[in-house]
Amino acid sequence: MENMGEEIVPLVPVLLVLMRRLGYPVITAVAASIGAAIVGAAFSPINPFQVGIAQKLAQLPLLSGGGYRMALLVPAVALWIAGTMRHAIRHRVVPSALAEDAGQAVDAPAGQRHGLVLLLLLVMFSFFGYGVVALGWDFDQMGALFFALGVGAGLLGGLGLSGTAEGFVTGFRDIAFSALLIGFARAIFVVLEQGHIVDTIVQGMSAPLANLPVTFSALGMMVVQTALHLPIPSVSGQATLTMPLFAPLADLIGMSRQVVVLAFQYAAGLCELITPTNGALLAMLAICGVRFDQWLKFVWPLYALLLALGVAGVVGAIWLGI
Repeated sequence: MENMGEEIVPLVPVLLVLMRRLGYPVITAVAASIGAAIVGAAFSPINPFQVGIAQKLAQLPLLSGGGYRMALLVPAVALWIAGTMRHAIRHRVVPSALAEDAGQAVDAPAGQRHGLVLLLLLVMFSFFGYGVVALGWDFDQMGALFFALGVGAGLLGGLGLSGTAEGFVTGFRDIAFSALLIGFARAIFVVLEQGHIVDTIVQGMSAPLANLPVTFSALGMMVVQTALHLPIPSVSGQATLTMPLFAPLADLIGMSRQVVVLAFQYAAGLCELITPTNGALLAMLAICGVRFDQWLKFVWPLYALLLALGVAGVVGAIWLGI
């Protein structure tokens, strides 16, 4: 609910082991982790990177309209869980107990090493929680902690220095393509921003909305916010860019500024499910070995339903005078 997708990436190995033990496809690990986080963030009443920044720029009280957002968050999360479970059950392959007993038997020393690795994981995540909550850790501190966790897990697991280094190389190789895509996406935004092109694009896309009825203007804002999220993958950056323009426009056409924030939140937030410039999503897909086209095939029906729920929420807010 707070748009912290990157912090989920280190949990991928545990999720993959769990899904394989249950016989579910690996895409279920992506849907149950980063997918659920995106949906929760998109409909969250307390997301500081979407609702908080957008409401501040729109000069609205912080956390205002929280009850209405919560009423939409519950069915949104329920819809995502139902869709994920339906796909997982339909594509489940029941693991063979005999095959597991024959092919996955481990000796006692290996079992002890696995226990030490799990203990290290619990200790490190305890430090992680304390550091983030009490010490205000940023990505540099969290990255250092996860690096230490990786090295420690490799050594305790019996890989040695060479095996641990090879494990890191394999991990880097798996996410290299995602890193390139993120770099290209960031480069596009830097060029647009430094060339002062983004403001012109936003102005050109938003100007026709002033001549539409209020409801159609709100839906048009959702279209604009969705289109802008591809070159501007940061929801906080997009809020900073669009809210100063859309909020005064809403005043001119008689639209509530809360509706403007809702349109931004649902459109840009849900776009995180399908945009190829979402770094956390691409990292999860790369680590799990799921192609982006496979993810799109899974997520499109759920994205359409969730977007319809968001549209209903925006239209309902207009009718209710929120």
